Amino acid sequence: MKIDGNNPVDKKDLYGKVKGLDGTKEAEKKDGVEKESAERDKISLSGKAKEISELKAEIDQLPDIRTDKVDSIKQAIDTGNYNIDARKIAQKILEEL
Repeated sequence: MKIDGNNPVDKKDLYGKVKGLDGTKEAEKKDGVEKESAERDKISLSGKAKEISELKAEIDQLPDIRTDKVDSIKQAIDTGNYNIDARKIAQKILEEL
């Protein structure tokens, strides 16, 4: 088995090639001969993708904080009716570990 092209890259050659590519683009622009590409990039979304995009937009419009729930908990704390079950809290902590 023979592997070709395993030589180190000559930086001068690489720079010259890149510079040459840039030069042709600039020359086309200067001459006013910009090529219209018939092969433009296109994107096509399926029905599911459009639906997911719409749902994501709706979710993004929802508030990050559920103020109704926060207000009800604040009211329960103020009136002394908010009870904390330490066992449930400990269980949830252990589940997360």
